[in-house]
Amino acid sequence: MISFGLLDRAGRRVALHEVRDENWRAVADVAPLDDQRRFVAASAARYLLLSMREGVWNSFAVYADDTVAGHVMWGRGEDGSHWIGGMLIDGAEQGRGVGRAAARTLVRWLAEREDCRVLRLSYHPDNAVAGDLYASLGFQPVTAVEGDEIVVELSAQTVVATAGS
Repeated sequence: MISFGLLDRAGRRVALHEVRDENWRAVADVAPLDDQRRFVAASAARYLLLSMREGVWNSFAVYADDTVAGHVMWGRGEDGSHWIGGMLIDGAEQGRGVGRAAARTLVRWLAEREDCRVLRLSYHPDNAVAGDLYASLGFQPVTAVEGDEIVVELSAQTVVATAGS
């Protein structure tokens, strides 16, 4: 379990857990709101399969207290960068601060890894909610693109220097 004591707006502790036999079905069933399906997979099952089959991504279950509330994954790029992908908060859990706490938790955990220098992720330019979230966490656009998505990055050193704030 990865937790830095962050809470959602309801006071639930948000933590990242390994996907295991006892929680994979609940993670696979995580689904976005209907209007978000043009930005993310229809369910977290797709992201779990990517983690299992491609050998690039590592999945985490996002928990709010004892409830599976989402999925997020990370991977390491060929250039040594650490990527965040497949962040999906269940539609019923959205608007409660779970996504922000999960993103902050994963960003800090990755940034504190000895081999991490920069964190990157990408999102569709029409996904204003994601863009606002990542900008509020300090991610800045770079000139690279990933398909039709904007790539943003954050220095791990910046994250470590401001951890806990």
